Amino acid sequence: MLRHSQHVMRAIIIGAGRGSRLMPTTEDAPKCFAEIQGKRILDWTVEALRGGGCTEIVFIGGYRIDSVKRDYPDFIFRENRDWPDNNILVSLMCAEDLMDRPFVTSYSDILFTKDVVRGLVESKDELALGVDADWREHYKPRTQHPPHDAEKVITRGDRVERVYRTIPYDEATGEFIGVAKFGAEGAARFRDFYHRRKAEFWDRPYREAAIFQKAYLIHMFQDMIEQGMSFGHADTPGKYREIDTQEDMNLAQTLWKP
Repeated sequence: MLRHSQHVMRAIIIGAGRGSRLMPTTEDAPKCFAEIQGKRILDWTVEALRGGGCTEIVFIGGYRIDSVKRDYPDFIFRENRDWPDNNILVSLMCAEDLMDRPFVTSYSDILFTKDVVRGLVESKDELALGVDADWREHYKPRTQHPPHDAEKVITRGDRVERVYRTIPYDEATGEFIGVAKFGAEGAARFRDFYHRRKAEFWDRPYREAAIFQKAYLIHMFQDMIEQGMSFGHADTPGKYREIDTQEDMNLAQTLWKP
């Protein structure tokens, strides 16, 4: 299964934003250039994606995109020129023309391993989310990014039943890590759903976002689940870290153990 997937699986990294909470690290460089244990977050990301079965890397850039183009000439690039005025969902759709085959998408400010990528690539589900099943441990030392801001999930068996920040701490079975897999049919469903919601909500409130343009991926994932679409999941037992603040960077220097 993996051998076949390696020939068709594309990875799309969403990295357009500035990462202002990581200043001054992001003063002159994109957030994904921040170094953890002597290696850029972006290099950790590419290593995990390639190791898990993705052979083609697409990078959606915005802030300091020229730096990424210079240092990673083998990437395929798409640019989000309106990155200050939109969010992850709209940013991902800057690569819509490359969603014509199965793909894995990833946030650009996270650390994860090839194992969870492989689990997603090998999944038979058309839509599947990477989930940290040991998420509470991740949050224990984080004082600047409390658990109520986590993209929490409730899973039951092999299905994702809910993905929502407001899931009570004790009810969440994991956290969405920002890595998701779309099969060919799943990608088509996602694109179609996006355009229907865009036509209805552009410049208007959508889910918890003030306007559609500021929506997160999980807003649309939850919407799709409520409309009867099925999401599977691949779990990682704590081998994941989000780098959102300087505190997160400092913690990862010692706590990140892939």
